[in-house]
Amino acid sequence: MARQIKLIWDFRGPAAAQTAIHHEIHLKEYITLEKITPEITGHENVNDMHSIAYMVVDESNMINVRDKLKPHRGQVYE
Repeated sequence: MARQIKLIWDFRGPAAAQTAIHHEIHLKEYITLEKITPEITGHENVNDMHSIAYMVVDESNMINVRDKLKPHRGQVYE
């Protein structure tokens, strides 16, 4: 199985949770439009003032998606 990368967008402030939820909607739209697999997205609340949205891509697609969507950071997905 190919290594997968979790691309992460950080949102901070009192509206961070709602912004992360909304951003995930756009990530799902992008996945559908570009026919990207795997179709893994999500959002998490780190604390009251910090939330993230993320999508998982195969390492072979990571650079292309990274350059188009400009995530704040990434990590190996397990």
